Amino acid sequence: MLNPWPGGLDVARIVPFRSRSLSAENPEGRKSGGAQAVPGADEHCTPASSQLGRGWKVRPCLRNFDPGRNFVIADIAGPGTITHIWVTVLHDVHRWISLRVYYDDQPFPSIEVPIGDFFANGLDGSALISSFPIAVNPKGGMNSYWPMPFRKKIRIEVRNDGVKPIPEFFYQVSWAEHELAPDSGYLHAAWNRSLTSRQKPEHIILDRTLGRGRYVGTYMVWHQLSNGWWGEGEAKFFIDGDPDDAPTICGTGTEDYFGGAWGFVMNHTEDMRPATFSTPFLGYPQAIYESSLKSGPRLPSHALYRWHIPDPIHFQQDLRVTMQALGWWPTGKYQPLTDDIASTAFFYMAQPTKVPALPGLDDRLVR
Repeated sequence: MLNPWPGGLDVARIVPFRSRSLSAENPEGRKSGGAQAVPGADEHCTPASSQLGRGWKVRPCLRNFDPGRNFVIADIAGPGTITHIWVTVLHDVHRWISLRVYYDDQPFPSIEVPIGDFFANGLDGSALISSFPIAVNPKGGMNSYWPMPFRKKIRIEVRNDGVKPIPEFFYQVSWAEHELAPDSGYLHAAWNRSLTSRQKPEHIILDRTLGRGRYVGTYMVWHQLSNGWWGEGEAKFFIDGDPDDAPTICGTGTEDYFGGAWGFVMNHTEDMRPATFSTPFLGYPQAIYESSLKSGPRLPSHALYRWHIPDPIHFQQDLRVTMQALGWWPTGKYQPLTDDIASTAFFYMAQPTKVPALPGLDDRLVR
């Protein structure tokens, strides 16, 4: 099996890499550049540090993240590999904040997603994830271990597309400076949302993407607009010129693709509620049915992930990925569903590639 982590599992190897990390306390990630802020030096310095001074906790986060404001949280010269990203925000704004990543001075982003969806938290920001590349811990500590190689440069931006200021944005980005292997790919992430239809109950996870690469993960938020079971549809991978009706890889059901079975239900005779789970490569971390005093009645919502790390989908020319939305008619026939589905596709490409632009805020908020 190909090791997807550059040196990640060979923890005893001594290699000529240089470790670096940036945060609001060292925004350029310079060697000996941390903890240099002076209280009151800029708008991001916390008043709580006024009695301590330089060298202490003066600038731990970015403040005054106003609507429409864009922060460049990393602008790093290569070559190297980002090895860890940690982010947290306390408010329910995970679909408000857009995350964009640019490689090698390209004018287009190769990652453009709501920040919550990148960390498998697109539903409400409260899912706990215990997986290999993504870990989310109480309360809202979001971690990514997806390796992100870059050759010339990488720039990471976040933007508040919401309607209110976000008081504090905490982050830390760690990377290793080193030469890249010739076959090192660039991490991409693309977001899509659709209302499936009775006429075509198909959600496009990744539209036909041209080039050479490997597909490594799917995160999905599924809002039911129909009663009953929602997960009878199949995941399909159309690889290297497959026609639209003949995929090379075809699953057997939605819950099967995410590693479960039989509707995620443990005991069909006593309790039809699905059981949630989070494992290294597969998870169904959230199933929300309850109403609340704040939002009133709501239709069921589901969050799921599958990381194709031991089983990547390799493609040499192009790739298209879809998921059907099917339930059951009382007649025992498959029922095409009209459901609200959002997905994030994670994949590596040999060259930086443009991903679809995010829609406006109204088209990505949880309804």
